[in-house]
Amino acid sequence: MDTTSILMNRKWESITVPIKSNEIVAPALPEGVTIWYLSLTDARGMQVSGELQWSEKKPGSVEEYKIYAGRYKAVFNTVPKHTPSSKIPDGPLAGNGDIGLSLGGTPDKLRFYIGKNDFWRAYPVYPGGGIALPGYLEMNIKDLDGGKYYAEELLDSAFIKGRFSTSNLDLSLNTWVSATTNTIIAELNANRATTIALKLKATEGNTSISPYGKTGDVIWVTRSFENSPLLDWPAHIAMALKVIGGTLDQNGTLRLKAGQKIQVSITIYTNQDCKDWKERSIQEAAAMDESTVQQLKSAHLQWWKDFWNRSQISIGDTTLEKYYYASQYLFASSSRKGKFAPGIWGPFVTRDSTSWGGDYHLNYNYQAPYWAAYSSNYIDLTDNFDQPLLDYMEKGKQHAKELLGIRGIYYPVGIGPKGLVTTRWPLSPQEMLKRYGTTDNTIDGGYKFLGQKINAVFSVGNMLMRFYSTYDEDYARKVYPYLLECANFWEDYLKYENGKYVIYMDHYGEVMPNLRNKGIWKDQLGDFNSTLSLGLVKMLFKGIVDMSTFLHKDQQRQATWGQIRDHMSPFPLGKIEGRMSLKSVEKSPSTWHQGVMGLSRVSIHGLILPGGVCGPVTDSAFNQILLQDVAHWKDKAKEPGDWGNTLGNGIETCFPAAVRVGYPTDEIMDYLKARIARQSLPNLWITADGGGMETLAAVPLTLNEMLLQSYEGVIRIFPNWNKNKPASFHKLRAYGAFVISSSLEKGNIKEVRIYSEKGRTCILENPWPGQHFQVIRNGLKGEQVYGKRIVLPTAAQEELLLKPFL
Repeated sequence: MDTTSILMNRKWESITVPIKSNEIVAPALPEGVTIWYLSLTDARGMQVSGELQWSEKKPGSVEEYKIYAGRYKAVFNTVPKHTPSSKIPDGPLAGNGDIGLSLGGTPDKLRFYIGKNDFWRAYPVYPGGGIALPGYLEMNIKDLDGGKYYAEELLDSAFIKGRFSTSNLDLSLNTWVSATTNTIIAELNANRATTIALKLKATEGNTSISPYGKTGDVIWVTRSFENSPLLDWPAHIAMALKVIGGTLDQNGTLRLKAGQKIQVSITIYTNQDCKDWKERSIQEAAAMDESTVQQLKSAHLQWWKDFWNRSQISIGDTTLEKYYYASQYLFASSSRKGKFAPGIWGPFVTRDSTSWGGDYHLNYNYQAPYWAAYSSNYIDLTDNFDQPLLDYMEKGKQHAKELLGIRGIYYPVGIGPKGLVTTRWPLSPQEMLKRYGTTDNTIDGGYKFLGQKINAVFSVGNMLMRFYSTYDEDYARKVYPYLLECANFWEDYLKYENGKYVIYMDHYGEVMPNLRNKGIWKDQLGDFNSTLSLGLVKMLFKGIVDMSTFLHKDQQRQATWGQIRDHMSPFPLGKIEGRMSLKSVEKSPSTWHQGVMGLSRVSIHGLILPGGVCGPVTDSAFNQILLQDVAHWKDKAKEPGDWGNTLGNGIETCFPAAVRVGYPTDEIMDYLKARIARQSLPNLWITADGGGMETLAAVPLTLNEMLLQSYEGVIRIFPNWNKNKPASFHKLRAYGAFVISSSLEKGNIKEVRIYSEKGRTCILENPWPGQHFQVIRNGLKGEQVYGKRIVLPTAAQEELLLKPFL
């Protein structure tokens, strides 16, 4: 028996309902009840929300979820404690991949923080530049002073629903960011009349100007950065508010009658959206009416329905499933095709000065959030990734030529959109001394490279993930110039010694002056053959050979590229406790990095993710060394939640890597749940001390890799899964442009469905070892197949069904 709250004709009451299996047995309907809204967490952790459809014949059970992710949600029983924040806020979140809404405040003073991925202060020095806070909407409701707080973040619909109450007043809220337009909607109703004071506010300060006004029944505010020294480009934003179903008085106050529904719309445009950003915001807001809002809601729900239908997994673990779908929801709320790429905090900016400026940090933070989207079949959500990198190419060429005297592109650690650099050293020696312990602000020409040459090539990993996952010729032509300039850089930078290519002065970790080392740092320069560098460079030359072959380009250079790929220095190893183990670098002035540290987050980036140059198929003997390293992670963990040393960074790196090398799945899942319990927010965002959006890839990629792997060129079905546990996946994407579904029951893989987008040859590890299986092509019986590794020719848009002979 579980007690739950149910909304009956907009009045909240608590009742008790019995639960049997996965069904909630409905009591008899009270007379006159027409709408029921349920908020329930049962003893098994199953969460349910939404309008319930009861049987007309007799009290029955809740209908099967139309959207699998809809069984999960974030629940808030107390006001957010860290909204606003310089990092990820802890309140309910909603977004459309461009505009982000973070709900903060108390019942009597609700605050809707509004972020937008393309609103930046384009200033090259941190702090001072980076993504900026447009502003917020505040709702002051004096009758709710001291009231109770309850809210839900619904994954299937991308709604934030709230209930705020005192003994006299119950006010309900449904707010959402339109998935298809630049609009936020907040719907309000209450059981009794109350007064709500609305205040739409643009953030002030940091050299911005914020004109505001009223046009007809539309209240508007703006914020602009322009005419300040060193700004790369001006930034303007307008937010226009209209009340639908009610009237604001001169003081911005509206009267909400008992049972009345009022809608508040906010339309938002920047000068990156259109030239007439202010006028368009006001015009679209003025045109809002109840019919328009209903159309927006229908389009919004359809977008999210289509999104959730693109892929799905089921593993029988409600905790990991909840964070799997929550992470997918939060990423889709943060990233969208045709919009600016999200920075470290996505569009969920609640303060003007965020940590690290919320920029694009290129030594893993910018790349990592996208990693799960490729296998999850959300390729369109990755479409914005490349543009900032392409926009910086001319500056990157200048850096390579002026600072190193070589060809190619050389990127600092942090950039922004439209060719912006965000990580220059302070402009004055005095400010440099205050922040970094030295007056030398001319290091590397005044830019923060931090001893690393890999900032440009790191992003090639994402480009190759998309290329191998889609074999999209247009995409390959778009990014090929970037790969080519990376190849030019490394052709010139590498040294050939004793039959191997070696890498000097590219550092495993960031090397820089700071207050801790009192500005004395150059003695830490001198890494030789970092595993991070060796892996990423090997990845680059393997990838550019593949892509140039696909595009029939630069065939005269392929021999050189293949020579580099095949003759990179081996990854350095050492002995510890009588076993071979990975070293971070072959040689280093850093005592810490010089040691035998084993496989860890940074080396994983080069070898496994995004590097993808190691694995059980590629080199089983070397993979065994890495597997043993992972087996010893628990020796270093102070607690289960610290396994893999991911509290600071790396949950999205270490857990999928452990899966790829073959560490037992059940242990990984237990450690992952401990890590989530140790450090995550009520809005289901798993947090890390050193970043934000990166963690959204952690659970989806870890589970996807358990169910399907293809990064080594061989498709493997349930490659690292406890076969005694049922599981299924639907429409996960594999290298070769294949979309694959399969299920496992009672230790047996029932069937495998493969959709071939591009007609490439499918190389498959036999899902039924030692058995023959039948291939059915487009519904017609094809060949019977046997062997350990199967090669299946396919045609474009062909559907293959594989079934074992029983």
